[in-house]
Amino acid sequence: MPGTKRICFIVVARIGAWECSLAFCPNLHRNRLRVGTCKWQDKPASAKVHGYHGITLSPIAPTSACLHCIQERQSLFKPPVTVYDKYQSLSHRVHTYTPLSKSQASDQQLFHTTKKDMDSLVQHLHDPNSISYISQEAAAAIDELLMGPLGFSVDQLMELAGLSVASAIFEAYPVQANNRVLVICGPGNNGGDGLVAARHLHHFGYSLSVCYPKRTDKPLYHGLVTQLESLSIPFLLEDELPSILSSFDVVVDAIFGFSFRGQPRPPFDALIQKLVGLPNVVSVDIPSGWHVEEGDINGIGLHPDMLVSLTAPKLCARKFKGLHHFLGGRFVPPLIAEKFGLKLPPYPGTSQCVWIGKLPSIDVGSLRENYVGAVLLEEHLNADPFSQFKEWFEDAVAMGLPEPNAMTLATANKEGHPSARMVLLKGYDEHGFVWYTNYGSRKALELASNPWASIVFFWERLHRQARITGCVEKVSSEESDEYFHSRPRESQIGALVSAQSTVIAGRHVLDQAYEDLQSRYADKSIIIPRPDHWGGFRLQPEAFEFWQGRESRLHDRLTYTKEMAVDKSNWVIHRLAP
Repeated sequence: MPGTKRICFIVVARIGAWECSLAFCPNLHRNRLRVGTCKWQDKPASAKVHGYHGITLSPIAPTSACLHCIQERQSLFKPPVTVYDKYQSLSHRVHTYTPLSKSQASDQQLFHTTKKDMDSLVQHLHDPNSISYISQEAAAAIDELLMGPLGFSVDQLMELAGLSVASAIFEAYPVQANNRVLVICGPGNNGGDGLVAARHLHHFGYSLSVCYPKRTDKPLYHGLVTQLESLSIPFLLEDELPSILSSFDVVVDAIFGFSFRGQPRPPFDALIQKLVGLPNVVSVDIPSGWHVEEGDINGIGLHPDMLVSLTAPKLCARKFKGLHHFLGGRFVPPLIAEKFGLKLPPYPGTSQCVWIGKLPSIDVGSLRENYVGAVLLEEHLNADPFSQFKEWFEDAVAMGLPEPNAMTLATANKEGHPSARMVLLKGYDEHGFVWYTNYGSRKALELASNPWASIVFFWERLHRQARITGCVEKVSSEESDEYFHSRPRESQIGALVSAQSTVIAGRHVLDQAYEDLQSRYADKSIIIPRPDHWGGFRLQPEAFEFWQGRESRLHDRLTYTKEMAVDKSNWVIHRLAP
């Protein structure tokens, strides 16, 4: 940034077919990066930049700005932000249509859950019996195998377990609304899992406190404590808790694990009773005070809102009645699953945890997100709405949002009856926004009778929407040809197969037609012709609205409109009440 003494850094992450470079500005105290997505957190000015596996840091000129500067529109300079993905280079990612190479496509598949895995994920949500629940004896035997013939060390398993717990908490209790977290650790491995989870939660952006009454006198545990102390995480005495427990948003119960037997002894017996009835309690593997197989048989145990089972859920987890039940510990090899007959759900994507058990009943009216952080003021806007859209779109790509080019396309027939669907943006410039479809589809027929339409982008993690309204026309045959032949060959055949929006006798009709065309075009040297019924549309904007979520539902809404009294080359900006 101009006039600063400390220089900015570029954080470069390369994962499979993705490469992302984001600027870091120490003068704004921003130094947080999550692999796959990017999230920034306030840190003290003395905080250092830490490298992660697969990420390198290199100094750049001090006039570069960080992602925070871009979002707040306070910078005079554009940072070097580069993302290579299926859209190719940043400057052409929606203007060129070169498909992924075979190696890129293979890499990208690593980030997608297979159909078989997806079926399994859905099945276990509706049928808890599709997952194995294990006994205390089996849990001990699995640990013995893992740390014996299979070569795992206790610190490796503890690290993976603690990361799973932290990831599950991040999923269930978003940091924006649940910032203050207390982790209570017992003297055994369960307490070690809690110490590791505390470290990861700190890096995820939570404000941590730890209570660790009976510390284990082993080098592994000394190291975990030292790591937390180096992060300035406070350790609280158990006597301090009664007066401050209610000030925490989430309390993590990492006191006793599956190897615990008998009655809790001081000081943990009193600690457990202080947690009874407290909201947002998260238990690690076993709710403290429970029998590992029979549950809360003495009526003195916790009944947490959330349980994170590790490796496999224990038998007592069948009696868990809380809101959130996750499975963590993504390290069970097939050998163990086969030996113990374990039925475990697949983990989606790169996640370290997976939801298990029946979903709770949902009060739709209570579902809400409190939008905090970003602002959108008139002085931050570009005079040109296309440039403003480009900035927001590039922010969404840089944040690693899935399908940032997904948009709702709303059309209406000549009687004014509306319809809407999701489509993918495939190009944009000052002339408009382009997508491709079947010219015989419902949307295409409606556009033929009523060419006015709206498109809406929603970038959830940025709390942003962009709404664009205008008149639609077909793109040229040359543009449609160019894009059609850039698509994967399988997608080209799919366009030939489907008479979109027409009634068919069953799935077998599509499958048979696809198989026939695959045989016809088995020779890859044969160019598949673009069918006349398939091509692109371009929406030519007449109005834009940029929406930024704000606290208390007082969102920022700024519009660009063309007015008859104004030169058509100019856009007029207005603020709308939220």
